[in-house]
Formats: sequence, structure tokens, C-alpha cells
Amino acid sequence: MRRETRMRRIMTLATVALLAVAGCEHDPGGGHVAAEEDIPGGGSVTLWTEKTELFMEYPALLVGEPAKLLVHLTALSDFAPLRSGNLTLRFEPEGDGQPVDVVQDAPRSPGIYGPMVALPRAGVWNLSLSIEGVQLEDRIEVPGIRVYATAADLRPAVGTGAEDGIGFLKEQQWQTPGFRSAFAQDGNLPAGIEAPGEIVPAAGRYAEVSAPIAGLVDPEGASVAPAPGQTVEKGQILVILTPALGESGSALASARAELRGAEQDFARAKRLFEVEAVPERRVDEARIRLDAAREAMAGLSGGGSVAADGRVTLRSPIAGVVARRELAPGSRVEAGALLLSIVDPSVVWLRAHVPVADAPRIQADAGASFSLDGSGRSVETTRTVAVGSMVDPATRSVPALYEVDNPDGSIKIGAYVRATVRTGEAEEGVVIPDSAVLEEDGRPIAYVQAEGERFERRELALGPRAAGRVLVRSGIDPGERVVTGAAYQVRLASLSTAVPAHGHGH
Repeated sequence: MRRETRMRRIMTLATVALLAVAGCEHDPGGGHVAAEEDIPGGGSVTLWTEKTELFMEYPALLVGEPAKLLVHLTALSDFAPLRSGNLTLRFEPEGDGQPVDVVQDAPRSPGIYGPMVALPRAGVWNLSLSIEGVQLEDRIEVPGIRVYATAADLRPAVGTGAEDGIGFLKEQQWQTPGFRSAFAQDGNLPAGIEAPGEIVPAAGRYAEVSAPIAGLVDPEGASVAPAPGQTVEKGQILVILTPALGESGSALASARAELRGAEQDFARAKRLFEVEAVPERRVDEARIRLDAAREAMAGLSGGGSVAADGRVTLRSPIAGVVARRELAPGSRVEAGALLLSIVDPSVVWLRAHVPVADAPRIQADAGASFSLDGSGRSVETTRTVAVGSMVDPATRSVPALYEVDNPDGSIKIGAYVRATVRTGEAEEGVVIPDSAVLEEDGRPIAYVQAEGERFERRELALGPRAAGRVLVRSGIDPGERVVTGAAYQVRLASLSTAVPAHGHGH
């Protein structure tokens, strides 16, 4: 029932199609019809159904005189021009009278039909367009078509302000990859607190590999060490160090000698105990010495393995991507110097800095969303890690940590973001896809399709974002059609000094 009511409202607004009416009208229920009158009595109609966008241009219609209609049809499933299919136009006069049918078997060019029509009487006619084909089947109603008895009856053209809009022809729209549009709708989104934030590594998914001792970077090992951006597996060899002469090198040599002695002593104690030559206490003492030697060796080698020649092999403690590499073949490094850092970016954390005055409104289980600087893409968090209980004295904010899935690695660690921390409440307003929002000089904007080939730039006041949608507090009304894909191309068209020629040559 709601859909039928919506469609009736769409059709009713089409009555402005051939009337000398300035401007355009928007249907809050989802339709949009516009009139343009460069020629007295002529104009255009823009109308959307669930499946199709109709943009029809026409001259003045005079009784008995053939007139060519330019009917542009776009399939909303992929916003491609209609390339095939039968188009039937039925004109029915208001009151009594016989209908007039016009049929065109196929478009004259992709998306564009050019039927000729001559209507036998003056007055108002209602137009019904039927599309039948493999690509699309639909029916579009355009009531209120006016036919004039003579040219003397035509009213003078009235300016509509269309020259103030942005021209972007249907052919340009069809040839622009990704061009899309959608209706702005009344709705609500979870309310939130706007806060700056940054992307940081998740706990346990970041590791730094440092030199456990002073030494030289082995040239052969460094030549195959992974570069920044390369993936590594847990346990993969990263770098080999040759201990330098001096305190740390001597300590490592001594520890290695102690470990070998402890291993031999433990093995001998076990053999003697098996033949009852020594008591079990002797084995326990040897085991304690061995454990201590292993711990000392691990401490000096930084968890790496030590070869017989004393070289220390360092391995990756986690699987991930090399973030930094601070080594060169043959270079000397000091104990504690950073060699490489590894990060696993498949899961990251959002750290939002919530103003202290808003911190009591945070609802931990409500989650958060954020958008990356320079991008309209909205990202949802997967769970709340923690909400801080202390105020940062420098920023007068409370940190809130959220986990974010990042399987493709597109969210970069260290990036600054604009976060919306949820409060558990909801805000009413006009809702549009967040892909419709662009940034221009730091201000959010969107482009509204006022007519089939005319667009308007709108500055927006935005509310919360959630699930790929954003709430618009001002700048767009319900029922207006916003560009959701390739909006940047429309912006480029607005900057162009070349004015598209009016009409089409077909």
C-alpha cells in the first residue's frame, strides 16, 4: 500500500511537464518531476520509478503537427542506458476521446528513443510509457501533457533558473564509471559524539625487533631481510648479528660456553644416576644449572638462536607486515637499537579522544564509527575494548578504544580519523548514503540531481554516520535525488568553463 501511494504521488507531480511553470518540484515520497522551458510550451520531464529513470525533452505540441520527443531511459539496476526493448507511448485525452499510441521498437542510440507524435485535439493529455525488453520492463505515468490549438496560444517562455545549475548530460552520466544516485529519505541514525581519533596497533599485533647485543649486521642475512611492506611469518629469519668485541660480545661468548658446559654436565649426571653412581640430587643440581644457563643465553641473545660461531639469528615474533627497517649490511648496531618493527594490520584499534564534558554520555556497548581524512568512507567498529577513566591533561579528553576489523589492510595504522562515539540514543533527520558526501575546503558537500541533466551543489550540516549512511541536518530535503557514485566527476563538471550544448543531436 505504501509503495502504491508513493507511486501515485510520483505520477501526480508529473503534471508540470508541459505547463509554463518555473522551477521544479520534489516529491517527498520518492519521485521528482521538473519542467524546463527554453522553448514556449516545450520543456522536459524527469521522473524515477523503482526500476527506471525517465528524462524526456519535447518541443511545443500543436494540434495535428508532428513533434519529436527525446526520451532518455536509464536502468537503475546499473545506471546504464537502455540498449534494447520496445517502447510504447499511449496518450489519453482527459475526458472523452480516443487514445493515441506511438510505438518504437528500439532506441535510436543507447538510452535514447525519438518517437514522433501528432495529437488530434487541444487540451490536456495523460501519457503512459511502457517498456518491454530483456534489459527492463516497466511502466511510467506522466499526466498533464498540454497540447495547444495554434502557435498563438503558446505562452512566452519563463526563466527557470536552470542556467544556475551544473550541466552534466545523460551521455556523460552513462559514460562515467560508477555514476549512481539515490533518494534522500526521512530516517534516524544512532546519535553520537564527534571526536578526533587515530588508528593504532591492536594489543599483541605489534612487535619491535631490537639488537640484543652490540654487533655487526651480517651482510648475507641483511640482503634477504624483508623490506617495509613485505609480509613475514612468525619465526621467519629477519637478521643475523655478529657480536662485536667488547663487553657484550664477551658476555655472550661466556654464556654460550656456560650453556655448553651445563648441557654436558646434565647429560653426564643423568648417565651416572641411571647406573646408581650418583644420587638423584646430583641430577637436580645439573638441571638447575642448565636452566639458568639457558635463561642467561636467551637474555643476551634477545630470544634469538646462537650458532656455533657465535652469530645471533633474530626471528619474527609475530606474523604480519614489516613497518620499519633500520639496518644496513655490515653496519654496526648498539645493544637495544631498533632493527625492524612488525605489525599485524588485520585487526586495528581506534583510539577516540572524547571531550571530557561528553564522556559521561558514552555507552560502551553502542560502539563507534569513523571516516578517514580525505575519504567519505564510513567504517564501523566491531567491539569496545575500553573507555578510559582518566582525563588527558593536555587535551582535556577521555580515550575510548574500539576494535576494528581490517582484513584488506586499507585502514592504515597512524592515520587520523573523525570518529562518532555512540551514546545509545537516536537522531531524526534526512538520511543519505555517506558515499554522496564530498569534502571541499574542509566543508561537506553533496550534489543533487535537480533534473535529468542539471545538478546543484549543496553545502551540508552533518550528523552521525552509521552502516554506510549519514544524517543530514541541513542542505538536502527528503525526496531529493543525490549523486552517490562518481560525485567527483560532477564536481569537475561544475568547475569546467565549457558549457554543454543544450539538447542532443540524435
